[in-house]
Formats: sequence, structure tokens, C-alpha cells
Amino acid sequence: MNLSDIITQDCTMCAVPATSKKKMLETLCEKAAASNTHYNTYQLLESLLVREKMGSTGIGNGIAIPHGRLPHGEQVIAIVATSANPIAFDAIDNRPVDIFIALFVPEEHCQQHLSTLQSIAKIFSNKQVCKQARKCQSNAELYQLIKDNC
Repeated sequence: MNLSDIITQDCTMCAVPATSKKKMLETLCEKAAASNTHYNTYQLLESLLVREKMGSTGIGNGIAIPHGRLPHGEQVIAIVATSANPIAFDAIDNRPVDIFIALFVPEEHCQQHLSTLQSIAKIFSNKQVCKQARKCQSNAELYQLIKDNC
């Protein structure tokens, strides 16, 4: 599954004013909870924190793909955000992160989850896409960038 198949314009956020890893994860979960009636912010945050305890989802070059599994989930939820300022995220290259792609996946869709992560990594391995994402001035602009590059 490609990111373009699951992302919606209301699930993109530009220049989020978060100043810490925890606050950014909370913000991503708040946005995801607003678009899903089955899970609240706390449940979504817990799923991300379980994964972060296994190792940071900061993949380097200012990008993080926090993701969590949802018991009894029915749909994949994706949130794409940029932060107003880079945030310390324990990334593998020790650089701060300013592009976040959060995924919440039903436990039963593990294989699909891996292919979605691969498609996201491919999109954001393009330095030009990352540069453009960081320059986006609106949620709509960020959404369109993703749709155009998936």
C-alpha cells in the first residue's frame, strides 16, 4: 500500500510548534484520533511508545516514521507533519527531525505495514521531496506534494 492510498488532506500538518519528541508524538496522535472513532489519543500514543521503546523510528536525514499496531483495527491511519523547528528524536544519525510520517496499522496487516513503510522510505529518500516538504506553507500544499510524489 502506498502512502497516497491512505493519506488525506486533513491528516497533514505543516510547521507544528512541538518542541520535544513526546509533544510531537502526542500531536500526531491527536490528529489521528480526530480522524478515527475507534481509538483515542492515549491509545494511539501508547502504540507509538511501545514501538519507540524497541528503538527510535528516526531514520536519519531529518525524517522519522513513528508507527504502531492497533489491536482490532480496521484501517490504516497515516499522518504527515513537518515541525516548525527540528526536534531531537534519537534518530540513527543523531540529527534532529523535522519531517514525521506516523502510521497506525491494524495488527492483522503486518505484511501490508512493511510495504507501506518501504514506500514511505522511498518517497522521502528523495532529497528534493524533503526539501519541498520543509518549505510547504500549508497543509494542502504538503498533501499535494505527497500525492504528486507517490
